[in-house]
Amino acid sequence: MSDNKNKLEITVNGEPLVVDEGTTVTQLLARMQMNRRGIAVEINQQLEPRENHDHRIVQQGDWFEIVTLVGGG
Repeated sequence: MSDNKNKLEITVNGEPLVVDEGTTVTQLLARMQMNRRGIAVEINQQLEPRENHDHRIVQQGDWFEIVTLVGGG
């Protein structure tokens, strides 16, 4: 991420994180080295559909909960 962009403060799974303005959910997940498959992303208590991740821009103060989906029986 380049240094000439404004920074935003967000929260991910209860931990503060600073990202560049204009960061998408997809870019955030890549930065966190998370595979988009097998996870669920909730932003401000709303489930964010995977098809929106490339276009959803992170906003100042967003609260993310990112969970890994586990199958079993």
